[in-house]
Amino acid sequence: MHSIQDVNKDAKLVLSVRHLQIQNQQQDLVQNLNFDLHAGETVAIVGESGSGKSISSLAMLGLLPDHLKITGEANFEGQNLLTMNEAGLRQVRGQKIAMIFQEPMTALNPLHRVEKIIGEPLLLNGISKQKVRKRVIDLLTDVGIPEPEEKLSRYPHELSGGQRQRVMIAAALALEPDIIIADEPTTALDVTLQAQVLNLLQLLILNHDMAMILISHDLNLVKRYANQVIVMNKGRVEEKGAVRDIFNAPKAAYTKHLLDHDFGEANPTPSDDPSHLVLSLHHVGVKFPIKKGLLNRVKDYFVAVEPLDLRLHECESIGIVGESGSGKTSLALAVARLIESDGLIVLFNQDLNKLKESKLRPLRTDFQMVFQDPFSSLNPRMTVEQIIGEGLALKKLKTHEISARIDEALQKVELPIDFKQRYPHELSGGQRQRIALARALVLRPKLIIFDEPTSALDRTTQRAIVKLLRQLQAEFHISYLFISHDLQVVKALCHKVLVLRHAKVIEFQSTANLFTQPKTDYTKQLISASQY
Repeated sequence: MHSIQDVNKDAKLVLSVRHLQIQNQQQDLVQNLNFDLHAGETVAIVGESGSGKSISSLAMLGLLPDHLKITGEANFEGQNLLTMNEAGLRQVRGQKIAMIFQEPMTALNPLHRVEKIIGEPLLLNGISKQKVRKRVIDLLTDVGIPEPEEKLSRYPHELSGGQRQRVMIAAALALEPDIIIADEPTTALDVTLQAQVLNLLQLLILNHDMAMILISHDLNLVKRYANQVIVMNKGRVEEKGAVRDIFNAPKAAYTKHLLDHDFGEANPTPSDDPSHLVLSLHHVGVKFPIKKGLLNRVKDYFVAVEPLDLRLHECESIGIVGESGSGKTSLALAVARLIESDGLIVLFNQDLNKLKESKLRPLRTDFQMVFQDPFSSLNPRMTVEQIIGEGLALKKLKTHEISARIDEALQKVELPIDFKQRYPHELSGGQRQRIALARALVLRPKLIIFDEPTSALDRTTQRAIVKLLRQLQAEFHISYLFISHDLQVVKALCHKVLVLRHAKVIEFQSTANLFTQPKTDYTKQLISASQY
């Protein structure tokens, strides 16, 4: 395929943005944004959390709150989208300009099945049910979902994160819009699926004369899939131009900072002395019953994780990598005893699988879990102080001791103590993830299980979190099980890496050996897809 950067210079101008300004009472959120978007072209808007990337695109679709003042022009088909009324915008949204959102779980209707989510706009356009079903199956196939017929009747919560993201992309493509706005479209996907989904979007753009605005903090994707790039920082455009120019000769110090992908190295390899063993798994496997018929009887089992063995020592980090649906999260939930599993899960000489909940509860302070999406794992009605202190209620500590422990946890995750009175919605993504980490640390656990803790964060925040995790590990001698599809992060934090594919362990070796001498083609593919 020819490079997407070699766009046709005579292509039709689809969208022209001039002097876009977004303000609230206190400050300018976006200042003087200008760009042109042509058919067959991808313009990328990059920057860290809070740089103004997403709100610039939401403004064009009339999706920002009324209290924000929006000025400038976004000319599409001879009309300024910024001054169009709601009725006019309704004709544009989805049909002419479609948006793929970052968090599919909140963007997909939890009450609708996959077939309705993707097919509803087609039915409303008068297409027959039979043709709609065929089109939905074709779209699911296009976005790389296996056995699409079987997924038609599923609800969003019955899909993996990667599958939900692909359903949302299929829904956005259903009406073949002129422009796709992709807001962090692949944060929930592993590296091989990122390439697959973006290759698909690239093909659609070129073949159907569509255009794309790609909003991303992942410069690797931008380098591969965009023609033009706009670098934003705190609402200002730092620089813009052809992707080649920006990547080969960045002018702004901020752009150079974004292009720095050095995450550092993992802490020194700890001792594997048996007396330092924290966790050992023996033939641990996970399977879910498949129930059928009127009586809901178990007919078969779906194997999420084939039986595996693993040993984790004090101060050691083991990375668990693999594509969406490989069994990574099921394994993590099994170790945390949040789902049932077979085999032995031995934490400090106690088999967790043999313990009843009453005996398990006192041990839970020794092992904590930090989830992928801190927004859904933090109670929106509780303050930061209540969230962090909740687990200390079982410790029988005095009020001043609890307060001191909360202050200490906030300091350890490098957040100001006055954050205690804030609520989750008042924090950025990186700050929320630090609060989730503080909630785990306040109990002083010996083991923390991380499930994709950095996937939704920009590179600078990821780098800060990884550095913080290394410091905390060295200071408190914590062991980490670290699930991620980001091999750059795994390389910087983990001593060993376990590679899962289709529920099976296909490789388990030291991080250094895995990156220099991968044993399987699949691991080579993962490494190659993650290279900058």
